[in-house]
Amino acid sequence: MADTERAPARPPAPLRPDRGPLRLLLRGLGWLLGIGLALLASALLVLGIGLAVAYPNLPETGGLTDYRPKLPLRVISADGVLLGEFGEERRVYTPIAQIPRVMQEAVLAIEDARFYRHGGVDYVGVIRAGLAQFNRAKSQGASTITMQVARNFYLSTEKTFTRKIYEILLALKIESQLTKPQILEIYMNQIFLGQRAYGFAAAAEIYFGKPLAELTVAEAAMLAGLPQAPSAYNPVSNPARATRRQQYIIDRMEANGFITEEQAEAARKETLKLRTPTEAAVHAEYVAEAVRQLVFSQYGPETTTRGLNVHVTVDATDQAVAYRALRRGLLDYERRQHYRGPEDFVVLPADPAALDARIAEALSEHPDNDELKAAVVLEASPKKVVAVLQSGESISVTGDGLKPVTSGLADKAEPGKQIRRGAVVRAVRGPKGDWTLTQLPEVEGAFVAMDPNSGAIRALVGGFDFGKSKFNHVTQAWRQPGSSFKPFIYSAALEKGFTPQTVVNDAPLFFDAGTTGSQPWEPKNYDGKFEGPMPLKTALAKSKNMVSIRVLQSTGVNFAQDWITRFGFEADKHPAYLTMALGAGSVTPLQMAGGYSVFANGGYRVDPLLITRITDSKGRVLQQTTPAPLDESARTLEARNAFVMTQLMGEVARSGTAAKVYATFKRMDLAGKTGTTNDSMDAWFAGYQPNLVAVVWIGYDTPRKLGDRETGGGLALPVWIEYMSHALKKLPEQPATVPEGLIQQGGDWLFDEFSAGAGVSSVGLEDKLPQPPSESERKSILDLFR
Repeated sequence: MADTERAPARPPAPLRPDRGPLRLLLRGLGWLLGIGLALLASALLVLGIGLAVAYPNLPETGGLTDYRPKLPLRVISADGVLLGEFGEERRVYTPIAQIPRVMQEAVLAIEDARFYRHGGVDYVGVIRAGLAQFNRAKSQGASTITMQVARNFYLSTEKTFTRKIYEILLALKIESQLTKPQILEIYMNQIFLGQRAYGFAAAAEIYFGKPLAELTVAEAAMLAGLPQAPSAYNPVSNPARATRRQQYIIDRMEANGFITEEQAEAARKETLKLRTPTEAAVHAEYVAEAVRQLVFSQYGPETTTRGLNVHVTVDATDQAVAYRALRRGLLDYERRQHYRGPEDFVVLPADPAALDARIAEALSEHPDNDELKAAVVLEASPKKVVAVLQSGESISVTGDGLKPVTSGLADKAEPGKQIRRGAVVRAVRGPKGDWTLTQLPEVEGAFVAMDPNSGAIRALVGGFDFGKSKFNHVTQAWRQPGSSFKPFIYSAALEKGFTPQTVVNDAPLFFDAGTTGSQPWEPKNYDGKFEGPMPLKTALAKSKNMVSIRVLQSTGVNFAQDWITRFGFEADKHPAYLTMALGAGSVTPLQMAGGYSVFANGGYRVDPLLITRITDSKGRVLQQTTPAPLDESARTLEARNAFVMTQLMGEVARSGTAAKVYATFKRMDLAGKTGTTNDSMDAWFAGYQPNLVAVVWIGYDTPRKLGDRETGGGLALPVWIEYMSHALKKLPEQPATVPEGLIQQGGDWLFDEFSAGAGVSSVGLEDKLPQPPSESERKSILDLFR
């Protein structure tokens, strides 16, 4: 039996690694790992070689260590308000220490939260970007702030793997040369943020109308969303999309510990007040352009790129009042003119759904002009007009609001002048919310105010609208001054023995061609009336032309022509003829302000001063101008002459053609003179107080009649009064100080040597006034018409 028994079976041999499926799997993995390591080594070798070759060929980054961005020319008022800016890139260079922490952290939260913890490259982000490139994905992933600086300064925007490598290398190079704060400072000043804004300081002004230091968390988050896509996340043009990104950035700020939960919640709920693109803090376009021209003459092409800050004498508040006063005066005049018709006509669709789009399209070609809103008429009748504004608001105009356009609402109006459905018209809103239809003025104007003691210009408005015409009427318009020039003729006469009590005949005059330099001349008074003999004081108050001519005739035209140069006028602009007595020469409003300043300051000639200081982007003073002191070297007129002329023009402001001045202010330290030229082509008022001179001019660019009843007292004076109602609040009434060389006689001040009858007592008394016809002559005239 034993030989038939079997030995027990052996247990199965354990599997060996080199046998079976596992063996094949492990062998395959090892093979793949080997290939992978070989490929990685090869890739690293190639990358190393590439880096070794590329790094020396990287562009020099010295431009960053000496960062000089294009900075605009900025014009800043005497009270620190930005009046204008010139340059392709609107930028306010701000050192990192002056950029508020909330703005820095908002940017870091969305752009590079690990900025202060990495060496310039976020390697995880780089790998993700590389995979995105190989997978043909649309986005490359996050770039650090340093990499963005490298890209913005030295590389194209093309999305390629090669560019990403160069971006990494440049970032490493930049990090080796600059500190983190320096890199962040460059980024926050250089980045484009839409609407020509470069850097966050400029963006804060453009989008919110405030400096960086005043930004809230919500505002900072809104601006921080702009770098990725300035157009897509523009809060003005794309508010919904911009708000979504802002909310996300607030979340990131909270998640990174930059703000508390309470701050985040408050920021999410905050309603932002955006500054619209057309909104201007102060309308000082003519001031800013004048400054640009002056600075360009000194600094050339660098004027608008080197970050010059030009500080001027103009007061922003005064400027705003002057701008509004002049526009109001011109618009008031325009309401009295014949309606010239709508600006345009558009065909409106019958489909209400398409109406709004068509109106918006039509009005895009007729932008609002400040308070003058453009509107498309939907329905019109002599009693009511319904129109739609650019904003989409519908307005109804009735009653007095239709008076300026009455002729355009008549059934018999010419087709091109008739207001009907589809007409593009102008509307202005009154203080009580009521609307008036009007038209863009054709008439122009100018206003300038200056300190007579320093020449500092306090306000300057060169026309109705800078967008319509950049011609600066304050400095460039040569116009006839009319009767506003008479005080300079009277000043000359005082030196020849005239006094306020000199009696001059207001009687008719006739001159042949040799006297006037052109043709026979028979001058008239404005009202066509002659009042006979009257004191010089009364004649100036009433602006009597016949008296002024006799005064000049007695004084001598050559003497007077030379005398007016003491006030800054050019002799060749005022030919030596008797017509000079009526202001037939040529002046600019700025010249008139300078001339009247001589009376206001007691006899000193001062040059207009606009620019006080120019600094560079770092605040270093490049140029500083201080007014010259009023000493005897600047004297051009005896103090007593200036004093007597001020007394004479004070009478104009109290009882004469400008009596509304005293009626309004009840002050004795105000003086001035109205001016209306021949055929009412120019209207003036020049007036002053010892510390402020202001001049107003109104007229058409191509001279034509303003209207038979339009005068300097009716047109220009109200503008002056509106401005002075603001300005005089800062100037207490100043009693006059009587200078030496005068004596008071009969309530008037006379030069010592011309008192007691020693001066010119009368002129032209032998000339006869026109006599009314006798009874027999009157009957003969009547018989002719029977």
